[in-house]
Amino acid sequence: MSTDIKFNGLPTLIGSIPLADHSKALSWVFEHTPAIPLWPQLPGLQKEGMLVQFMEGFPGLDKDGDRLFFDTSTERFQEEMVAFFEDFFAVSEDPAALEGSRFGVSEDRAAGLYCLAKEATDHELTAVKGQITGPFTLLTGMTDQDKRAAYYDPTLREVLNKGLAMKAAWQVQFLKKILPTVILFMDEPALAGVGSSAFISIANDDIAADQQEIITAIKQAGGLAGVHVCANTDWPLLLSLDYDIINFDAYGFFDSFITCKDEIIAFLEQGNTIAWGIVPTSKAEDVEKESAQSLQEKWEMQVAQLCTDQWDIPRILQQSLITPSCGTGSLAPELAQKVLQMTSELSSLLREKYL
Repeated sequence: MSTDIKFNGLPTLIGSIPLADHSKALSWVFEHTPAIPLWPQLPGLQKEGMLVQFMEGFPGLDKDGDRLFFDTSTERFQEEMVAFFEDFFAVSEDPAALEGSRFGVSEDRAAGLYCLAKEATDHELTAVKGQITGPFTLLTGMTDQDKRAAYYDPTLREVLNKGLAMKAAWQVQFLKKILPTVILFMDEPALAGVGSSAFISIANDDIAADQQEIITAIKQAGGLAGVHVCANTDWPLLLSLDYDIINFDAYGFFDSFITCKDEIIAFLEQGNTIAWGIVPTSKAEDVEKESAQSLQEKWEMQVAQLCTDQWDIPRILQQSLITPSCGTGSLAPELAQKVLQMTSELSSLLREKYL
């Protein structure tokens, strides 16, 4: 499915930023990626951790210290599950009912989202970007009372998939009040484990079905569906799905990604976008040693391997975004700032040279 949108190598970010103040984090976002800002996630705040930020409204949740888990052994779970599905079917039939429903994300869990809504009106935007924890990461990270991954409980798998789908749709609706062009990424670090012994019993068809449920919800709400994986994964699987944008760690895993050249070209032929995570974030020494100019050389060597008779560098750049390889939440603030600056400068260098 073609998006009919060309992002022309503009820069955007992956959610996390190592600050404790949402307004300051958003000022960084607007300084470096003003055309496609996102709402900042601050993982240093407990309620904005990847496995808890989007868990409001789900049935059967309990806590043991800092551990959040599903307790499926109680009558309360059954009662809450019935109410959950009643609400799910209500908003499925009437998407306008999403506003104010249990599927929203509160300011308490995502203050950056609400800050973006207040401040974005003062800027000229190409698109606005949000993010949500992806189903595979959530299903393999969240557990039940017996510490068994939610993925292996068919009821929890259905609850999480349907809840995430509606939360994604809610977020698209929320962001569309800022601008009609909304990008929503599923953040899926756990997909790096696909095919490993840890997940050997999980079939690719099941992974694809879960991804597609969220993709469909994003698109039906009027958004562009993206996926971010900050390591290697089963790229042919993801490239075969109905994503509009694939974001990969080009700094560390390009050699694996390019083995799927035919699938990548087919993905581009459909009008879709490759988001190149070319600016390093995982190692401080990589951030320190690189510059926008060195990353330009690296990107040019990579994209040359993707080029064909029909797809030259300018055409590929038209259907590209430039991003960090992952969020900057684990970096020192001064290094995070350098990542954002290099992302912005690299995008400018490429656009000036090729577009």
